[in-house]
Amino acid sequence: MYNDYDGVQHDYTRKQGLVWQQVFLPDMAPAEWADREILWNAVEEAEKTKDSRLAREFVVALPVELGQDEWTALLTDFIQANFVSEGMCTDVCIHDTDGHNPHAHMMVTVRPLKENGTWQQKTEKEYLCVRDGEERGFTAAEFKNAQTEGWEKQYQYKVGKKKVYMAPSAAETQGLERVSKYPKSTKYGRQNPITARWNSEEQLVLWRAAWADDVNLCLERSGHEERIDHRSHAERGLDEQPTIHEGVAARALEKKGIISDRCELNRQIKADNALLREIKALVKKMTDAVTNTVSAIAEAMEAVRQKMIIFRYQLLHIGAGKKQITDTLQTVHPDLKRYEDVVKKLKTKIRERRTLLEEKSAIPAIHILQHRELAQKIATLTEDIEELKGEKALLLKEFDCTDDHSMTEVKQRIAAMESSLEKLDQQGIKYNQELDMALIQYAELRQQAENMDAAELDTVRQSVRSDMEHEVVQRLQATYGKRFDSQMLMQSRKDVADLLNEAMEPVLIQEKLRLFAERQDMQHHTKEWKQDYER
Repeated sequence: MYNDYDGVQHDYTRKQGLVWQQVFLPDMAPAEWADREILWNAVEEAEKTKDSRLAREFVVALPVELGQDEWTALLTDFIQANFVSEGMCTDVCIHDTDGHNPHAHMMVTVRPLKENGTWQQKTEKEYLCVRDGEERGFTAAEFKNAQTEGWEKQYQYKVGKKKVYMAPSAAETQGLERVSKYPKSTKYGRQNPITARWNSEEQLVLWRAAWADDVNLCLERSGHEERIDHRSHAERGLDEQPTIHEGVAARALEKKGIISDRCELNRQIKADNALLREIKALVKKMTDAVTNTVSAIAEAMEAVRQKMIIFRYQLLHIGAGKKQITDTLQTVHPDLKRYEDVVKKLKTKIRERRTLLEEKSAIPAIHILQHRELAQKIATLTEDIEELKGEKALLLKEFDCTDDHSMTEVKQRIAAMESSLEKLDQQGIKYNQELDMALIQYAELRQQAENMDAAELDTVRQSVRSDMEHEVVQRLQATYGKRFDSQMLMQSRKDVADLLNEAMEPVLIQEKLRLFAERQDMQHHTKEWKQDYER
């Protein structure tokens, strides 16, 4: 596509995954706009300011349950009903690079069209006029009628040392001088009513609702049970946390084995939501179960205990992540501060030397003493500048950077780490609260079991514990993958045992012995652990 605005030929031929593309036009639009190059050059030509909004983009996920023909029919119906019918031109394409993430991009024009196919104004100049001390805004067309009713435009007049807006009739009585020919007006003018509606949050909600309705209708016609909802979790009354958009960059990092903050946060949210669903199911199960029976109480106590172990594991995992980030920040911050100080001093010294050079060049050559004095100062500043440049180069090398632009990227990474640290703090607070709630539930169950046979209750608990612990291990392995740490799980069990005032079970100590022997391959230490176990 050739861009008339800057004379650049843009090449999109290497883009992958393009499934379908189409330009939709309302009836009043010129037919030649069906060529997207002509359409967007016409949009560029209509905008006069360098920061004008050229288009509005909608990105929608397409259901993987549907096929290409159904996607194109779905998008065509949606665009015709919501955009083209409103007078918008829409450029749409479907992307599906890997077969797992089909989505569509819709670029929509933001200026309304007139019946003759030309663009309307986004905004119109609005003059702030006065009458009897009241101020009101009028467009140029409205002012013609308002003027007959006594409304006047306001201009700047010089009153002493100040500039004051007032009506010409009031200024003439005081004999004031007008200092500007431009009348007082609102900062951004009055927005076109159609544009104002398109830009409103209410309209965005309507578009989102319309997309959800169209998708669900298409899924229903195709015989699929899946449905989507445009509302937030809060609006739907859901307690679960919504996941965040990960994006291509984060997924690419994960494929390389690098942990992405966004993917890590989503894993934590998914694990949290899964636990929340299980706790709700557990509460319902406890309510529906026969109360005050040994088997029901024992199973409920073990289920709550396993949840506590998972919460504790997540807290330990978060703590390890926080420590790693904190250690990195503590190492980097002093060097970063030193770098910023050096840059600041360097700028100051360069500015001082430039001032002295200008001063020296302005002094006649006959003033030898002044020239020598300035030359000495300039030489000193030059030495200082070279030393600072050398120190700056060393600091850049420590950060593995080549220039200031690379340091900007380092600062952005540090800011991202600090943001991740805050998110981990929030997750830690949440898991601590959930752990406290689980502890309260466990105490209530223990109180219900006060009149039961303690030996029988313990026997039943031990019989169901093994399966539940195996399920916990599988769940944590599925959540954390290669980063699952069996020693951290063992520590979580020990911490929960301490919280519940329980002795560490023999099976856990045996597991500890096995793990230690496998990892350290030092048989003489096994004897010491066995002695601890016997004690």
